Amino acid sequence: MGQPIQEKIQQQVEVSEAQAGMRVDQAAAELFSGLSRSRLQEWIKTGELTVNGQKVKPKERLLGTETLVLDAVVEVQVEDAPEAIELEIIYADEHLVVINKPAGLVVHPAAGHHQGTLLNGLLHQFPQLANLPRAGIVHRLDKDTTGLMVVAASLAAHAGLVEQFQERSVERFYAAIVYGVMTGGGCVDAPIDRHPHDRKRQAVVDTGKEAVTHYRVQERFRGHTLVQAQLETGRTHQIRVHMHHIRYPLVGDGVYGGRLRLPAGASPALREALQGFKRQALHAQRLGFIHPVTQEFMEFEAPLPADMEQLVSLLKEDAQA
Repeated sequence: MGQPIQEKIQQQVEVSEAQAGMRVDQAAAELFSGLSRSRLQEWIKTGELTVNGQKVKPKERLLGTETLVLDAVVEVQVEDAPEAIELEIIYADEHLVVINKPAGLVVHPAAGHHQGTLLNGLLHQFPQLANLPRAGIVHRLDKDTTGLMVVAASLAAHAGLVEQFQERSVERFYAAIVYGVMTGGGCVDAPIDRHPHDRKRQAVVDTGKEAVTHYRVQERFRGHTLVQAQLETGRTHQIRVHMHHIRYPLVGDGVYGGRLRLPAGASPALREALQGFKRQALHAQRLGFIHPVTQEFMEFEAPLPADMEQLVSLLKEDAQA
């Protein structure tokens, strides 16, 4: 869909008396809303951000009466090729995009997945994302996890969304189908890091990073439970690792799920569905955040994908038999 659209920024702001004595880069970070301090520092060094028309150093101090002028072109941040990949766009404006990711779609290009990723598809539909770090992707879902993701489409939105994820203010609710019948909800507060013996897995490790998952029962079946999980932190494979840790692993999880378990006397249809469910039964169902530019609270919900919906239906039938 053509070459990336370079984003040109032209802004002028006045330094107030309250900012007297501040470093130029510190004041610029306050005055130029939505732009990262590291990017502003680069523009100060290149002379694209000037003080009273003069090129200065980022560490120079201000008197409190200066005029800062920013006249810069945002350089391309992503060199990956756009690809015509069908994406379900839930919402889009000039600052952000919300998508419903399908199973089997890798988010970022990496070893073994240089093409055919969400990033490639986003660059095809929104060429301007090439001007943003990681094409505006500020969080991720595992390849076989479905559901909602928000992507920044402007510099201002990128900085604002990153800050909300860092502050843990983004609301993220997941639907999961797990083995076992839960008696009630709870909270898993257990640090996560790489598995000490298997580098492809994560595990609960005493020396790991803080990881907190809240969960509640949505519906119980004879040998399974439909669970709602809410992320407080966002570690790699967090829900999958935490549910495995409390002995309620996700159906279909080839890494953490353990052996296939079939309810005694299950119908042929349910047996076939469980045996054929080859991905973790995990779906990012609800996403809530403050729009980084309009400051409006936005909330989105994506229904269960067809494979999980069918499995829940069969589990209900089995429980009522």
